[in-house]
Amino acid sequence: MIRVMVVATSSVVRAGLAAVVGSANSQMTVVGSASDLDSLTREVGQLQPDVVLLDLGSNLQPSIWEKLLLIQEEQYPIGFLAIAESLESLDLEAAIRSGVRGILPGISTESEIIAAAIAIADGLFVLHPDFLELLPIRQKVATTPVQTLTPREIDVLEMLGSGLSNKAIAKHLQISEHTVKFHISSIFQKLAVSTRTEAVTVGVRLGLIML
Repeated sequence: MIRVMVVATSSVVRAGLAAVVGSANSQMTVVGSASDLDSLTREVGQLQPDVVLLDLGSNLQPSIWEKLLLIQEEQYPIGFLAIAESLESLDLEAAIRSGVRGILPGISTESEIIAAAIAIADGLFVLHPDFLELLPIRQKVATTPVQTLTPREIDVLEMLGSGLSNKAIAKHLQISEHTVKFHISSIFQKLAVSTRTEAVTVGVRLGLIML
């Protein structure tokens, strides 16, 4: 069961997105909703969703990405599925760094939203075809992994280099093992690796950690 939180300024939009999640039957469940990111920050640690369905509307100010990154680093790591109305001011690189793992246009269908949320919960990245014109920065993102790892992810990577188990890392950082797994999954994705050994090797080569 995928735990989903819905964030939207409009109560009508929140209700509509919650209904979409509910239509997924036993695959997903709504664990909470919020009208803004400040409310999300207060509740996310307790509710611990797997995916946050975030309606951006036309609000694509840089402060949005800063707030999402702050939640990732200080509260609880989340896979954000963002729904945006326009492309003009969307900074894809900033969105990815802040924890956004999926971007859909406002005209997306129920089936597209459900499929994207499931994919994100499985650790995949989702980009709607309408946003393909933003892909020229893909190479820049992929070749600057030092910038994409958060401070907490670097902490986890260092502990992987020391051979610590997930349980030991969770105890040391005073977080749950679920959160540790999320960080490790994110590290693997950002460094384009599939094992702990590879992650540590790449981390050392890039100067992220020292053994």
